[in-house]
Amino acid sequence: MEYSAYYKYIISDDTRLFTVALLPQGLGKFPCVVVRTPYVDWLEEKTEEFIVDLCRRESESWLDRGYAMIVQHCRGRGKSDGDCIPYIFEGKDSNNLYSWIRKQDFYNGELYLMGASYLTSVHYCARPYASDIKGAIFGVQDTERYNLCYRNGVLKKELQPSWYVSMYKAKSKINRNYADNSFEMLPLTDFTKTVFGESVPDFENMLLSPKVTDSFWQTHAGGSDTRGATDRLDFPVLYITGFYDIYTGGIFDMWNRMDENTRSKSVLVVSPYDHGDGCNKNTFVFKNGNRKEKFGTNYPIDWFDSVREGNGKSFVRGKVTYFRIFEDKWHTDDFYISNSTVAFPLGSKKISYIYNPDNPPRFNGGLCCNFGGADFQPTASWRDDVVSVYTEPFESDTVVQGKMTAQITVASDCEDTCFYMRVSIEKTAGDYGLRDDITTLCHQLGDYTPNTEVKLNFIFDEHSFLIKAGERLRVDISSANANHYVRHTNNKGLYSKQTSTKIAKNTVDLSKSTIVLPIL
Repeated sequence: MEYSAYYKYIISDDTRLFTVALLPQGLGKFPCVVVRTPYVDWLEEKTEEFIVDLCRRESESWLDRGYAMIVQHCRGRGKSDGDCIPYIFEGKDSNNLYSWIRKQDFYNGELYLMGASYLTSVHYCARPYASDIKGAIFGVQDTERYNLCYRNGVLKKELQPSWYVSMYKAKSKINRNYADNSFEMLPLTDFTKTVFGESVPDFENMLLSPKVTDSFWQTHAGGSDTRGATDRLDFPVLYITGFYDIYTGGIFDMWNRMDENTRSKSVLVVSPYDHGDGCNKNTFVFKNGNRKEKFGTNYPIDWFDSVREGNGKSFVRGKVTYFRIFEDKWHTDDFYISNSTVAFPLGSKKISYIYNPDNPPRFNGGLCCNFGGADFQPTASWRDDVVSVYTEPFESDTVVQGKMTAQITVASDCEDTCFYMRVSIEKTAGDYGLRDDITTLCHQLGDYTPNTEVKLNFIFDEHSFLIKAGERLRVDISSANANHYVRHTNNKGLYSKQTSTKIAKNTVDLSKSTIVLPIL
């Protein structure tokens, strides 16, 4: 079938942005789906004609269903000019593209926004939304920028910070001096000059702002333009995440924070997989767990069709459709959270260990807080500074749904240190990671007197899984997960300005520690 396809360089703030317009067969006016992407650097040396043909082939299903597709390379990526500075220009550039579409003869008065991950953020940045935006697919992206960088004051080095390194001025070919241990440099305030060879205020201010209440998070660079972007909308949204997506908790927060009218016409879909709706090769594959397996290959088109036609098709509006792992079944409901809980004591011993920041423990899989998804864990207590505890075997099949919580009683000989918890389920193939959480003494308590026994609370992001009779849960407690978070130096004060580490003796009183499961 013949389609109309061409490219334009659209000017935004004196910068040329490469844009492809793809139109269905024949003359007419069409609903327009807008996609803006930064992940096109491999196309920089390709011809415009090659890219147009590639976009055409990738968009044929949309064109066959009567949608025009507008695809733009983000500033400083692919064929677009300028410098890529994450988030800073996206609101301006997105609205500029929407305005250009509105002036075209093929525009029928309907705009539909589509993206996943950063491709969603570019649309979040464009609010407030005009009345001609009729629907959206907002995939795997949190509107709260703090959540992308920190958890309880601890830097998620393997999420937003490391991603920023690859994004910043990607086309400028700056000489990046970046290594796997770059986030371990002390002081971390030297990071941008060491890695980029120049000062990067956005990134530097982020490193100086470990608290969600810090003023940086109220600035444009800190995400003030995207915060609450989906709380109140005049159009329906298909939200997408997975139980091992890097933004699971944040997207559930967004869903729960929406006003009733917005939520009643929208849908949240949660697969059992990670940010890309896949899994590591050595972990579990769940039959019919992929979104395309559940809803069909063309489910994004079906969603916009359902919006235009005013029906649900395979989507139940106002509900969460989610895959409960190990039960291997999809459910559609309000993601019901039971008031029924069961608490498990974590043991009877008091265990002390030495935590050395220069040799910190590392865990497999980022679960839902960092890249890496689900993964099998090392053997229990595989290091002297990792305390592993198993629950008693479950007597009957038990469904856990919602936020698990834990409280542990701890002490340290330092003025501040870190405690990390990870929950796994014992399977025949190994212990499979479920959730993790991290905090520090001073972040949670404000101040700490060394060798004082205190209680720390942990809250794990939403999950839904089946524990089969005879299976056990495993809880790991340590003072670091250096694969995903910066290691704590055991010094009190702002981490990014610290210049040295010291060894801590940390103690966990398991007899005064519990994990609490919300059960259906």
